[in-house]
Amino acid sequence: MPHTRTPGTEATPRARPRWWTELPLIVLVYACYSAGRLMVRGDVSDAVDHGLAILRIEKVLFLNAEHPLNRLFTREPWLGVPADFWYASLHYLVTPLILVWIFRSRTVRYRAARTWLMTSTFIGLIGFTLLPTCPPRLLDASHGFVDTMAQYSAYGWWGGEASAPRGLGGMTNQYAAMPSLHVGWSLWCGVMLWRYGGTRTTKVAGVVYPLVTTIVVMGTANHYFLDAVAGAAVMGAGLLLTPYVLRTAERVRGSLVTRFTTRSAPATPAPDGAGSPIVSGGCQTSAGERFPRQREPRVGPGAEPDPSPSDAGDETPAPAR
Repeated sequence: MPHTRTPGTEATPRARPRWWTELPLIVLVYACYSAGRLMVRGDVSDAVDHGLAILRIEKVLFLNAEHPLNRLFTREPWLGVPADFWYASLHYLVTPLILVWIFRSRTVRYRAARTWLMTSTFIGLIGFTLLPTCPPRLLDASHGFVDTMAQYSAYGWWGGEASAPRGLGGMTNQYAAMPSLHVGWSLWCGVMLWRYGGTRTTKVAGVVYPLVTTIVVMGTANHYFLDAVAGAAVMGAGLLLTPYVLRTAERVRGSLVTRFTTRSAPATPAPDGAGSPIVSGGCQTSAGERFPRQREPRVGPGAEPDPSPSDAGDETPAPAR
């Protein structure tokens, strides 16, 4: 028995995403994110106060893992230098590579994955705006932190100002520490590798990458532990909001497409008499009614014509023979 679809339940085909539309979108979102970070630098004194408040909360909760990790990375260059390279580069390499991988090999999952990443990134930008936070490395030396990026700057391209290349530190917002999107993006990468990798190696990488990133951001004194927790929370919020963002985007897209096609489509003229129940091809306004002096239609043999009242008075009697 052939399979039949219930009317109204046909699946709506979705167009395959194209790289020439996706690439400008991603570039635009990242440009807005970077510009937003620069525009919301915040007051330095407020950022320092927020950083010290986070540090006090962690000490009360016995969550202060930054100090021992930072001392270890400072004392052992074989750990500190690779950690600085990890912090300065993988954040900007692994994330786009996995995004391209999902686009090419898991196309049906791409839109949801991309939307999750972008939504979480904008939530993080809200966090930078509302809570500018001084990272541990920028606190006074009396608080016991060492900036490993500055200590090992001779080994890499970065200077003493975050992970930016030398001389470009002024183009970054060094007080955008809460939440840690280094941790957030690495968590997104880990989930993608775990779910879609298909091999044991990719699943292990999906676990190791976010864990090592969390250790690195604390050991290099770029983030507090609670920054890392906030980064994971931001990704969770973005995941919950992704279905709503996708549905809203589809509705907006459908509305724009409908409006555009309605305006651009030429009007189709209706056929003569179409849509009119009164006028017919025989010029009759209704059944059995004719205009004055309208000629009677011819009828077959044996059928009597149906003269209208308007024609009866105009007929001339035939002459008698």
